[in-house]
Amino acid sequence: MLKNSYFCIMEQILDKLHIDIPVTDPILIFSLVLFVILFTPLLFNKMRIPHIIGLILAGIALGENGFGILNRDVSFELFGAVGLLYIMFLAGLQIDLTDFKKNMKKSMFFGLMTFAVPMILGTITSYYLLKHLFLSIYSEENIMTICGNISFDKYLILASLLIASMYASHTLISYPIVGRYGVTKNSSVNISIGGTMITTTLALFILAVIVAICHGELQSSFWLRFIISIILFSAIIGIGYPRIADRFFKHHEDSILQYIFVLAMVFLGGYLAKLAGLEPIIGSFFAGLAFNRRIPRISPLMNRLDFVGNALFIPFFLIGVGMLIDVKNVFSGPNTLIVALVMSLVSTTSKYIAAVITQKTFKMTKEEGLMIFGLSNAQAAATLAAVMIGYNIIIGKTDNGEIIRLLNDDVLNGTIVMILVTCTISSLATEKAARKLVRLEDQLDEKLSEEKLVDRILVPLYNPENLKSLLELAILLKVDKSREPLYALTIANQNAAHLTSEEKAKKLLEKAAKIASATDNSVRMITRYDVNVTSGIIQTIKENHITEVVMGLHHKNSFADSFLGDKTDNLLKATNQMTLIYHATQPVSTIKRVVIAVPPKAEFEVGFVKWYDRVKNICKQIGAKACFYAHNETLEQIRILAKRNKFGVETEFCELDAWEDFLILTGVVSSNDLFVVVSSRKTAISYNPMFEKLPNHLSKYFAKNSYIILYPDQFDESTSDNYIV
Repeated sequence: MLKNSYFCIMEQILDKLHIDIPVTDPILIFSLVLFVILFTPLLFNKMRIPHIIGLILAGIALGENGFGILNRDVSFELFGAVGLLYIMFLAGLQIDLTDFKKNMKKSMFFGLMTFAVPMILGTITSYYLLKHLFLSIYSEENIMTICGNISFDKYLILASLLIASMYASHTLISYPIVGRYGVTKNSSVNISIGGTMITTTLALFILAVIVAICHGELQSSFWLRFIISIILFSAIIGIGYPRIADRFFKHHEDSILQYIFVLAMVFLGGYLAKLAGLEPIIGSFFAGLAFNRRIPRISPLMNRLDFVGNALFIPFFLIGVGMLIDVKNVFSGPNTLIVALVMSLVSTTSKYIAAVITQKTFKMTKEEGLMIFGLSNAQAAATLAAVMIGYNIIIGKTDNGEIIRLLNDDVLNGTIVMILVTCTISSLATEKAARKLVRLEDQLDEKLSEEKLVDRILVPLYNPENLKSLLELAILLKVDKSREPLYALTIANQNAAHLTSEEKAKKLLEKAAKIASATDNSVRMITRYDVNVTSGIIQTIKENHITEVVMGLHHKNSFADSFLGDKTDNLLKATNQMTLIYHATQPVSTIKRVVIAVPPKAEFEVGFVKWYDRVKNICKQIGAKACFYAHNETLEQIRILAKRNKFGVETEFCELDAWEDFLILTGVVSSNDLFVVVSSRKTAISYNPMFEKLPNHLSKYFAKNSYIILYPDQFDESTSDNYIV
């Protein structure tokens, strides 16, 4: 009655607006979906319910099984497929590969547990459930006739295994919640993602074998074709994708072109996985892994990928999932209700058991165990694929000509209900775990507050050609969760030829603000009018309490010029702030390794911990390996710092006995390395006379490399006034 009265009112309103139900106008369809995406989070966040549930419920209400406002047409299927692949791609892209490698054994253990427990529990319960359903509908005398060429026991075993494989697989449907709370690098998330790939691959393998058995295709040629196709797929994604990406990113810096390129490669990876007999989500995940180290965590490209996916494609997928659910089928008969309850209970229980076993085995916290359960409980993509395939396999007919399927209508409807139940539980559990993990991380940050470094990074701007690279480096240097803006400075003087004009200064600052805003960072634009560049920078440092300065390498105008230039030399003499002089020859996203040369006694400098944290932060953001070259005593102190990092970076330690052996590094630093030379001011403890030859070495042997000359904080506050003028 309620639905009928609703339709009467809606029909009257829509008739006046000349709108048909279901809505067919593509503009109106897109507008309705966007309003759903807009208002659902606003409504459900107030009720402290994950808005993912709201999007699924909106799909139920709007779809053919609800009020029939929208049809699940080709557009929803397209955007839904894109959204599903996008979820898996972001999971592979945002995973911490260093932590992932450390947790590989844990991921494999969890993957096997979250596959084996549902398979065992699911096969047993499904066997007796299907037997009960079959015998309640048909008499024992008709069973052999109905099953055709497949014996009744074989039918029960195949169908039970297929249902159990549906329990074993899962979809990271609640992963966007993890991203929203900023805990994607937590080890429990990485373990869940790794386990997802293992259990989904095994579940889909079971599905492929069952289909081959039912179609009579399980022969030696099937295994040969399957193995060869997987090897080819792995080679293309694992070897071909990284090389293609490196070449493209080096030659094309336009962020829009890069975005389109990444998307094209992701969906090509999904299609290649499909050709290999795997599910497309596996291809998109491995494409994400291939791009993982090539897209910095804080970059315009990453910001666009994350924004478009979470704003459009993923919500479309969730709404599409809701459209598949027909809740009234649960109450269409006792068998459907029994199947739905059993499937939801077994699926959730088995995933919970696997998560608890993993948590207890590796002595993880309850919050981490809850996160693993939350991420692994949702059934959607692979489950839908399996149930539809099983539903379309015909095993026989009754005397009345009724088609008997491997999975009948009761199982199909029960699966749809299970998807709704598990997605709801998954979202609630993940939200709860994410909140607790964030709270624990905040408490840890408070305990480590003394070690936390406030960053106020100044970027003096002069040359438009290196503006982008300087801003990128400054953004990478920023401390995690820092709310400080970047400080961009131009020194303007209309009457001085060697200084920046007021109009040029304005354009430089606007361009800097645009680059930073693409990464959700703000820029405090400063224009200072001064007759001298050095004094202008020094006064800006003092007035704004700047902690770091990022500068470009000086371009020599004459043979008498110094390597760094008089302005930089004077700045280093007059200030104590950490200063980085950057020479960029390639985009930072193509850097695979950071080689750091550290002079002896650098560990005695007051800025030792600070520059180490900044360099490791660069490595973490771009996913690069850190290779330290230093004297043995200095290396020991660097090792101590490396052990205290909450999120590690793959690190290598190599001994450089004496700074006189600096040229040995010419055979170490390769074309895709960033070379960081930790230098020193003349009066500091770590100063070495060999630093006088450093400019000649860099210009002669490392001109084709990207490198940073890093001058750390070297004097304590009691003596800092002697150096800041």
